[in-house]
Amino acid sequence: MAAAGAGPGAGVEALAASVLDFVSGQQDGRGAEVAAGVKDGRWTVLQLVEALGFCLENTDPRMRGRGIQLLSQVLLQCYSLLQEKEVLHLVLFYESRLQDHHLVIPSVLQGLRALSMCEVLSPGLAVSVLKAIFQEVHVQSLMQLDRHTVYSIITNFMSTREEELKGLGADFTFGFIQVMDGEKDPRNLLVAFQIVRDLIAKDYALGPFVEELFEVTSCYFPVDFTPPPNDPHGIQREDLILSLRAVLASTPQFAEFLLPLLIEKLDSELQSAKLDSLQTLTACCAIYGQKELQEFLPSLWSSLRREVFQTASEKIETECLTALHALSACLSRSVLSSDSEDLLDSFLSSILQDCRHHLCEPDMKLVWPSAKLLQAAAGASLRTYHRITRSVLPLLLEQYTKHTQSSQRRTILEMLLGFLELQQKWGHVEEDESTLLSLQAPVCSVVFSALTDPSVQLQLVGIKALTVLGSLQGFLSSSGLELVVDHLIRLALHEEDSQSSEAAMEAAGSLAPTYPEVFSGRMVPRLEEELQSEREESYHNHRSLQQRCLQALAAVSTHTSIVRDTVPVLLQHLQKVQKGTEARNTEDMVSVCQSLHRVALQCQHDAEGCWYFHQTVVPCLLAMAVQAAMQESTHTLPGKALLEEEVLAAMIPVISAATTHLSPELAAQSVSHVVPLFLNGEVSFLPQNSFPCSFQPFGDGECLEAQRRLVALLMAFVCSLPRDVAIPQQEWLLRELLALSCSCNCPFTATTAAKCFAGLVNKHPAGQQLDEILQLAVNRMEPSLAEGPHRTQALTLLLWVTKALVLRYHPLSSCLTDKLLGLLGDAELGPAAADGFSLLMAESPDVLHKGCHADVRIMFRQRFFTDNVPKLVQGFHGAGPDVKANYLKGLSHVLNHLPKPVLVTELPTLLSLLLEALSCSDRVVQLSTLSCLHPLLLEAPQIMSLHVDTLVTKFLNLTSSPTMAVRIAALRCAHALTSLPTTVLLPYKGRVIRALAKPLDDKKRLVRKEAVAARGEWFLLGSPGR
Repeated sequence: MAAAGAGPGAGVEALAASVLDFVSGQQDGRGAEVAAGVKDGRWTVLQLVEALGFCLENTDPRMRGRGIQLLSQVLLQCYSLLQEKEVLHLVLFYESRLQDHHLVIPSVLQGLRALSMCEVLSPGLAVSVLKAIFQEVHVQSLMQLDRHTVYSIITNFMSTREEELKGLGADFTFGFIQVMDGEKDPRNLLVAFQIVRDLIAKDYALGPFVEELFEVTSCYFPVDFTPPPNDPHGIQREDLILSLRAVLASTPQFAEFLLPLLIEKLDSELQSAKLDSLQTLTACCAIYGQKELQEFLPSLWSSLRREVFQTASEKIETECLTALHALSACLSRSVLSSDSEDLLDSFLSSILQDCRHHLCEPDMKLVWPSAKLLQAAAGASLRTYHRITRSVLPLLLEQYTKHTQSSQRRTILEMLLGFLELQQKWGHVEEDESTLLSLQAPVCSVVFSALTDPSVQLQLVGIKALTVLGSLQGFLSSSGLELVVDHLIRLALHEEDSQSSEAAMEAAGSLAPTYPEVFSGRMVPRLEEELQSEREESYHNHRSLQQRCLQALAAVSTHTSIVRDTVPVLLQHLQKVQKGTEARNTEDMVSVCQSLHRVALQCQHDAEGCWYFHQTVVPCLLAMAVQAAMQESTHTLPGKALLEEEVLAAMIPVISAATTHLSPELAAQSVSHVVPLFLNGEVSFLPQNSFPCSFQPFGDGECLEAQRRLVALLMAFVCSLPRDVAIPQQEWLLRELLALSCSCNCPFTATTAAKCFAGLVNKHPAGQQLDEILQLAVNRMEPSLAEGPHRTQALTLLLWVTKALVLRYHPLSSCLTDKLLGLLGDAELGPAAADGFSLLMAESPDVLHKGCHADVRIMFRQRFFTDNVPKLVQGFHGAGPDVKANYLKGLSHVLNHLPKPVLVTELPTLLSLLLEALSCSDRVVQLSTLSCLHPLLLEAPQIMSLHVDTLVTKFLNLTSSPTMAVRIAALRCAHALTSLPTTVLLPYKGRVIRALAKPLDDKKRLVRKEAVAARGEWFLLGSPGR
């Protein structure tokens, strides 16, 4: 029994010893031990209080403070274990201690914070605690952390004891005002502002203290806070601004105090105060009504007008217009009683009175500020729009007729366009109220006259206006629509200036989905007629017209029904060009393919249009290509242009864009025809499929060289399929592509076969089949890389397969990359292998990118950098002088494609190599390295300034390079040098300015332009205010 009884006694003694160590021995670690003991049940809170008895009654305030500190520390860890009666006694104890010595108060507040989180707090205790704090504690004399504790207690009670606190009425609000009054610490202010927002949002009684609550918060407006350097709390000025704004704009009760304050700050000279005031006014308008605004509207309008008319700051002008828009919207929302004044009408009358007459002076500087103010108000509601346009639109139309200069007319039409665009917000033009509908004839007349004006700039504004008018359903009549289309056709085809022509095509494309029948029935036949016409005019003019017809056909193909009309026209023209014998056939075919590509892109997000385009265009292009290849094989002349690299390269994006967005079911249907075409010669699905011989692109023999080139089209198709679409006879196809890529003497064919092989390997599911085909590829590449006539083809295959595997993090990628690194030391293949690093890192336009569903893992570039750059550096140091440039070139390519934040962190270790690369005679290395260094000069000036002497010398030397691109890049880098610390650069100022005088006389305009910009910055270096 004695042994059994020793446990609790020993436990209490241990507790007493820990308490003594904490209180007297200043061993803070004992606090955590005691808290852990209470948590796991070794001791109770009551035992702890008993153990603390000697120090809680001690006459020394420091001793009492340490005792209460220990108790509070334990309560913060164990408040959830307390019983209701324990909480009651502890609250009463802590309340009494609020009258204790000031050294004790911080620990008392920590204990009350712990108790404020207890769920078993008895009713009335929350009110009791807060009353005690309000009465006994002068909060603003406390340290920041202790003030924060008070705010935390209030926040805890507001979230759990809302009804009890509301029972205090306005006394709670007054108590909080006393607590907050004079607060300066931004950490505490964020919490205090949140408490004020909750007071208002949760309808606590403010009573007679509305003005006091406003004063205690508005004294911080506008916020003037600059966070200290390396601030661990991360509080920014913007955080305080937004938090305070949420308070000030939280209730209409603040309006009578806030609006005069905002007007006062708007009249100040401080730009930040103006911006803050305008943004706060905009926020207030969301909750204010006419009653709050009525008294201050004239002053607000006067301030806003003055700022827009006089300010040189675009930010302030934008915020003024936003505030005016919000004021107008606020007045529009207010419901009028029958006997009240219509404030909106009088407010808009003031705006019109002060701004309208300036619209009659299109050459004066106040014309645009006035127009912007009117448009800001008009955009607030349908009511404001009708009120302002009723007065402004007739005036603008009158002024357009009155002024005859194109520049003046352009200004007036741009203002008119602004009001037309506002009408788009309200959708359909209402007949009963719309000023615009009543002015239909003069508006159309003005816009159409602008389209026929000799001034290109006026035409461009007219085209924009035409687009807006067309988008307003119900505005244009059927005859008006036909006239619109006629104007667009004329501008697109016959306007000399390309800007107007392109703008007209874009306008046609944006209006076509709204009026597909009009464009199909009127524009497409006209374009087809022009395309087929054989006019008696110069070849150049005729060809230029045909080019525009092709571009217009593509631009207008923005609706499925129109696509069904335009695609046959484009394909028919392609067939016509193919049969021709002119020397320019290749360029003409490329133009048609570019138009088809644009149509394909526009169809991608419409499933019906996408499938129509695919099943119409892809078989047709394949049939034409196969026909041309067979004619080449049988030595028949027509169609040869279709096999040119430029034409096949232009067909690739057409087929790819037509395939990427197919549904898996339709893609599977299509692949079942296309792959057998290339493997088995199955031509039955092609239109006009009577060919003179069989199609065998993977067959042997010189006569099949033309057919092999069509593997480019196979690549475009199969590499663009969704990943879940099964490719028939895939293993056979891969083997054929592998053989072709390693043995074909035509570089174009070998490269496309390698890309196709890589594209399929990238999407191939992991497993034994993939491993076997990759091993087969390695076995084919290794002997070819070592020696023989096909070393270049083997290197091309190695590069594309490596890229395919690097993108998907395949284990074999590191082995293949090592082979590539080994080739950098090869005298013959080294330069090409170095250029290959650009291919590995860059985005590929036709295969192996996310748009064609390739397996591209995130941050593959960073991973490649981490794995291989150390090997490149090591290889450079160990290489002979004749191949060192290859390693530098590879390194600069890798760094040039690396995300800049990653590059900045690695810069100190690699900068010396980059500087050495600038001395390399290879122009590609120079250009790549300069491209890499330019952003680093802007983003890492401190590191770069350590090497300023070398950088200045290298850049100035390269400004005399025989290569224009290198000269331009070197001048840009010399310009970017000025972002380095001025003290570092000043010793070089005279030397650089003298050296940059020479490129000012360069024979190339772009070089001279960069030289002027760079030299100007160096001249300003060190000048006051820079």
